[in-house]
Amino acid sequence: MATRRSFLAGVGAVAAGVVPRLGWASVGDPALIAAGKTGKESYVLHGLDAAGESLFQIPLPARGHAACAHPTRAEAVGFARRPGTFALVIDCGTGRVAHHLTPPEGSQFNGHGAYSADGSVLMTSEVVAETSEGRVGLWEADGYRRIGEWATGGIGPHDMKRFADGRLAVANGGIATDPTDRTKLNIGQMRPNLTLLDAAGAISEVMELDAELWPNSIRHLALAADGTLAFAMQWEGDPAADVPLLGLWRPGASPRLCEARPEEAGLMKGYAGSVAFSGDEGRVAITSPKGGAVMIFDAAGAPVVTHRRADLCGLTPALGAGFTATDGQGAVWSCADAGLELAARHATQWDNHLIRIG
Repeated sequence: MATRRSFLAGVGAVAAGVVPRLGWASVGDPALIAAGKTGKESYVLHGLDAAGESLFQIPLPARGHAACAHPTRAEAVGFARRPGTFALVIDCGTGRVAHHLTPPEGSQFNGHGAYSADGSVLMTSEVVAETSEGRVGLWEADGYRRIGEWATGGIGPHDMKRFADGRLAVANGGIATDPTDRTKLNIGQMRPNLTLLDAAGAISEVMELDAELWPNSIRHLALAADGTLAFAMQWEGDPAADVPLLGLWRPGASPRLCEARPEEAGLMKGYAGSVAFSGDEGRVAITSPKGGAVMIFDAAGAPVVTHRRADLCGLTPALGAGFTATDGQGAVWSCADAGLELAARHATQWDNHLIRIG
């Protein structure tokens, strides 16, 4: 495990030796990145402009999940669907795979990642394959050499979000899975949490829900400018139970669970696939491909409106107010209180996540 001194020393050395590369303007200033499927076994990563039109399309070796974008260079990392054995660093100016990352022996990627604020370090969500114990993999982002790892303080980490001060929030979903076929092994013993790591990787705070909600796997995160984390959950308990799938948490405080309207409590079918704050952060929303809906709440967590759309999942802030969303039929949507408005349509069947650059 990287120590504070060795990690910070490594970051400084990397930062001092970074070779300038093309910025995002060189590839048309894409606003969004999304993985998808174009044929029976054909997978791609797209860069989209703010209107949802594709600026580049790069093949992936297997199904992708989420991605993350370098803060300044025209580089994106596409992650395999968990449990994953690849993460591709893609030069978005040339379409070339610049680096092919593989997890250490005995570990697997878990679908998400984030860069440090200066772009010198890539952090990857990982598990120890046999136990599902969580790890954050650390890679220097010049040559993408592995430089260490941190423990996440939980089982089955998935999404992660970096605060401006260098802290890292990790959604530990709590589900142990078979390393070969994703069979869930511990549903009756789940204990998910949301862990906050300091800039050196030490656990500074852990948020857990009440015991009756431990079957609610904390999966995906969104971070507002004021430090509020929105977390989306997936229910593994009694299918007849109506439980909240969205929560809001400020480190140092108790979480606030956001209840759907009673008549819509079962609409999402216990599954929130993505979460995002709106561009102006006046709204927060979750999507459900299983329920075919996006549910919008106000900033305090009160339900505002629900819109229906089959297989809707990808969700990210719009450049102004509202959201941008994608579905499994290839559509890109502008989403606001007033409804869903078609922005673009593609032959690509979009996967679960839509990632905003910057």
